[in-house]
Amino acid sequence: MARRWNKKEEDFYRSELKNLYIKENKTIGEIAVILGISEPTVFLRLKRLGIKTQPHLKENYIRKPKYIEIPKKYSSDMAEFFGIMFGDGHVSHFQVQVNLGTKEMSYAEYVQSLIAKIFKTNPKIATRASGYHDVYLGSTQVTSWLFKEGLVSNKVKSQVDIPPWIFTEPIFMESFLRGFFDTDGSVYKLRFGIQISLTNHSFPILISLHKMLFTLGYSPSKISADRIYITKVKDLKRFFEEIQPKNPKHLERFKLFNA
Repeated sequence: MARRWNKKEEDFYRSELKNLYIKENKTIGEIAVILGISEPTVFLRLKRLGIKTQPHLKENYIRKPKYIEIPKKYSSDMAEFFGIMFGDGHVSHFQVQVNLGTKEMSYAEYVQSLIAKIFKTNPKIATRASGYHDVYLGSTQVTSWLFKEGLVSNKVKSQVDIPPWIFTEPIFMESFLRGFFDTDGSVYKLRFGIQISLTNHSFPILISLHKMLFTLGYSPSKISADRIYITKVKDLKRFFEEIQPKNPKHLERFKLFNA
């Protein structure tokens, strides 16, 4: 049972939701992204505060969103997007969401433009009160297609694996690695060099990442807990030259440690 709010809390939540849901006409899904809570929680707060839901006033209610285009063939852009989604992406019934850090606004804009290019639509960026950035697109048309293509709502619980089509072309594998590393990768300074890691809690994904790197000619470490490492100097240099990460935080750290 939900904790009873005091008067100050109740007034705050009512003002917050009235501003977002009524004044700004945000959907429940959009509010969930902005506040960093689940969609059911937003719905229950609206009900608890006596704010009448009005989905008929929201854009795209009971109709497909305008200007959505589902890709008819696989591409390097799509492979990069899938890498991002298998990294820090999330899919619910209603929307696609990529969660990024407080210092990743420029990369959030890159992800926004990539999604716009693939689906011919306009995803949005929301910045939470905590400073974290979320790129999101509300479209059941897109989410239904992504579920059919192998994405799931909970990657760890489902122990999902990377779609087989990613392995059909070297450029698809390189693009997938770029998206995945940009969202779930790290650059470390070691005592005698540099190291990068790829992290995930789905073991099938780690196995496929290892296979992907090996197929492309890299010498990755064995899987260690939830990580794969690349440490050899020639591999690191080649990774940044050929994979070409787009997240500035990785590029800056690699440049700093490699100076």
